[in-house]
Amino acid sequence: MTDHLMTEHQRRMADRVLDEESTRRQHLVVSLSGAHAYGFPSPDSDLDLKCVHITPTAELLGLEQRGSAAAERLEVVEGVEVDYSSNEVAPVLIGVLQGNGNYLERLLGAHTLRGSAELESLRPLVRGVLSRRLHRHYRGFAQSQLREWEKTGFRSTKKLLYVLRTTLTGTHALLTGEVETDLTALMDGYGFGDAGELVAWKLRGERSELPDTLSEHWRTQVGRAFELLDSARERSVLPEEPMGADALEAWLLELRRSRF
Repeated sequence: MTDHLMTEHQRRMADRVLDEESTRRQHLVVSLSGAHAYGFPSPDSDLDLKCVHITPTAELLGLEQRGSAAAERLEVVEGVEVDYSSNEVAPVLIGVLQGNGNYLERLLGAHTLRGSAELESLRPLVRGVLSRRLHRHYRGFAQSQLREWEKTGFRSTKKLLYVLRTTLTGTHALLTGEVETDLTALMDGYGFGDAGELVAWKLRGERSELPDTLSEHWRTQVGRAFELLDSARERSVLPEEPMGADALEAWLLELRRSRF
């Protein structure tokens, strides 16, 4: 599902980094994120690899806490910038219950590069704990991206697209219970078909700037995306608070027993 999103060279470089990191920790899932997963990669976009890893139980229970809760790596490998980050499964699942969209996108997103045998049994449990807490995460992230866009003088195409991507992903999740990160798959259905011009502009490069006409247009239109997200919270198919947390915890405990 992801091969068409990367060049053959990019895929080889991603595999090189992941093979190296897999000697240091066991991945539950590796997901492609960033512009490649959001539907607007430019030739100079980095590869954003978001992962969840499993720390062996013995390392968690010993006198010395040897397991790392998080790992990061940013490196240019044969001309490809690879941004790798991974978080341990327990804090990830806590984040899922809190409505952390970043973690949900790793576990439920469509662009999975690598997945362990346990991933398929986990996914329905994650879907079962989705709640309207998602709204807070996606609105907060979108607002931070809006501030970043403002700092560029409303010029950065990338920052504006991140605002739209985040609000529409959150809207779609609240209304359907499904995680879709690709802006180009969402924009027409939610009344933002004119964002296609932004996508075309972004494909020119990571630092592409909007012309005056587009900048002015979207300064008056971007508020609609937040209104849509707020409306989706009120109309959401999801419960107010997460349900099914006991099943999620049981899954984690069984994982710990099997990975001692």
